[in-house]
Amino acid sequence: MRAPSFSGPSNSFPFTAIVGMDDLQLALILATISPAIGGVLIRGEKGTAKSTAVRALTEILPPVDVVPGCRFSCDPDHPDSSCPDGPHAVLEPAPDRDALGRAAAERAASQGAGGRGVRAARLVELPVGATEDRVLGSLHLEKALAEGVTAYEPGLLAAAHRGLLYVDEVNLLHDHLVDVLLDAAAMGRASVERDGVSVTHPARFVLVGTMNPEEGELRPQLLDRFGLTVDVVASRDPAVRVEVMRARLTYEADPESFVARYDGAQRELAERIVKARDLLTEVILTDSALRQIAEICASFDVDGMRADLVTARTAVAHAAWSGRTVVEVDDVRAAAKLALPHRRRRNPFDAPGLDDQQLEEAINNSTPPEDPDDDPSPGGPGSSGGSDGNEAGDHRQADGSGESTDKGAEPAGTQHAGTDTADPTTAADATAPDRLPSNAGDRRKGPEDQTTESDGAGVAPSGEVVGSSAPYKARLLSVQVAGAGVAGRRSRAITEVGRVVGDRGRVGHEAGRPHLLGTMRNAAPYQKVRGRSGPGLVVRADDVRLAVREGREGNLVLFCVDASGSMGTKKRMGEVKTAIVSLLLDAYQRRDTVGLVTFAGAGATVALPPTGSVETAVRRLESLPTGGRTPLAEGLLQAAEVLRIAAIRDPRRRPLLVLVTDGRATHGENAFARARQAAGWLAQRGIATVVVDCEPRRGIRLGLSAELAADLGAEYLDLGDVAAGNLIRTVTERKAA
Repeated sequence: MRAPSFSGPSNSFPFTAIVGMDDLQLALILATISPAIGGVLIRGEKGTAKSTAVRALTEILPPVDVVPGCRFSCDPDHPDSSCPDGPHAVLEPAPDRDALGRAAAERAASQGAGGRGVRAARLVELPVGATEDRVLGSLHLEKALAEGVTAYEPGLLAAAHRGLLYVDEVNLLHDHLVDVLLDAAAMGRASVERDGVSVTHPARFVLVGTMNPEEGELRPQLLDRFGLTVDVVASRDPAVRVEVMRARLTYEADPESFVARYDGAQRELAERIVKARDLLTEVILTDSALRQIAEICASFDVDGMRADLVTARTAVAHAAWSGRTVVEVDDVRAAAKLALPHRRRRNPFDAPGLDDQQLEEAINNSTPPEDPDDDPSPGGPGSSGGSDGNEAGDHRQADGSGESTDKGAEPAGTQHAGTDTADPTTAADATAPDRLPSNAGDRRKGPEDQTTESDGAGVAPSGEVVGSSAPYKARLLSVQVAGAGVAGRRSRAITEVGRVVGDRGRVGHEAGRPHLLGTMRNAAPYQKVRGRSGPGLVVRADDVRLAVREGREGNLVLFCVDASGSMGTKKRMGEVKTAIVSLLLDAYQRRDTVGLVTFAGAGATVALPPTGSVETAVRRLESLPTGGRTPLAEGLLQAAEVLRIAAIRDPRRRPLLVLVTDGRATHGENAFARARQAAGWLAQRGIATVVVDCEPRRGIRLGLSAELAADLGAEYLDLGDVAAGNLIRTVTERKAA
């Protein structure tokens, strides 16, 4: 066994000093013990030490042997034959780290001892706003221009090879970068084919992502790539919160003394990780344990086989972490609690989570009778299990065996965020929904406030909440004029990816894809001055033009919803909510930001400020009551104010206002005239708008929504045209007529 070479105290917050995050620490440790698990996704509210824990992890990881001078950190014992800096020969064994330690080993390596290098464990951070060239690497423009050679400049994936790749706010990552990560995570390699560069290099890393669910969820494809997930919430126990504050304030007052206090615990934890790595291949995963894992995954109705494989690998890693050579029931339980919650989502609006009672029932139903020939470690119902000779994976919560644990590393038998069964925002939304003013104080009610439809649906009492039906595929609503926004999947815009539509100048040493024709055209007029004497062009760095590409952008889709009494027919309000939920589902798939403004009674309410969490918007919409008069003008003005503030915070994200109303305005003097005036004011500011008309299809139709759409310069849709299929049918019928 090669012992860890711990570098000693540093000024970063110690991993073992983190308080109350046992599940998070265990998941990170298991992922580093067995990288085959596939990384960790950390979901939680802001201010819960997510990033602190990830960055502190590298301080306790063992160093990495590398080929000296290799930009891709190739393993000297198993060099990659396709490395762009290769080929590499197999080098001599590394220095004895038991005697040297990390610092001495690095000094020996720098002096050429063993013909190999040693570097500390590396954490590479991928910024949310990174370009594809920065992630994958690109052509080295300066060398190409100055020396005329095609040189490859490695990107972040190359730097993360054999280390950790950390993406903070991974749910906000652009779709094209998500695709790059998916390919690299699946293949363990990164390929670059552009600008005369053709390179493939190894890119095997532990992917760690953090996110706040209120800002939106991940695409299902990327979510499934994370082996483990942990939900983190701040403890509600005052004693724990006091301990957290005391630790942080003490650290800030004297970082060196605080870190030195945890030096022994850090070394002990580093040694335990290395022992677990060495023990990993010796852990047995028996057939009975495999059957148990399969039955648990089947009982939770997860898609595909990745859940089974990750759970098995995690159970093996947990057994190695606990110092056992046979997987037991506690290992399977811990693995399931970390590997399954994010794989149970049946639709985008389901909150991830795991029902502990259902898990225990599945474990009890799948636990076979004790068999002395199959179970090498009998001794009670808590010790039955098994193992097969597979490699390990990783997983979560403490085993209940009573073994000694490291502070802040081995989880205690307490309930933590990883076992929560609901989104952190669910409880607040369920107990304190945003209520709108009712019509109790109205002086009078117009006939439009008591409308009933001839199809038999009754009017919902004021304040009653009407639910939606199953969503359907909605038609695409978009901003018609192309702009320059945030990369997404809705409206046409100038983005970093897409088809080439022109070229532009390069700012400083800005990276990007050069536009060959534009660069040549820019350099051509200066060839005589530059003394060109032969074929070809003399090109300088300031001649380079970058390609301008047109793709799709994500928008701020703000729903302005009429919740007044005239919308209170049960069937009609149910149809309205179903249409909006369908549009929200479309916004989720297109990675938009959404907001919700409602108006009823005497005013308008911002039910949900602009956010990336479409799930929260759905919950707020479902709890929306109806009743009261229709303050249409107030609703439009409130929507305009929300869009004004949003433009200050995120000027690149263009808005799309979706007004859902029957057009009737009944609050205040000259209600409809004021509404039309507000609509004209919005139109002057160039806000792209879609009006969804909710007026009943039967009986007398006033057509007020159509007039309002004309004032707004908006696209006009009947409620029935929101569904993509209905729109096609409507257009066909109109053409036939």
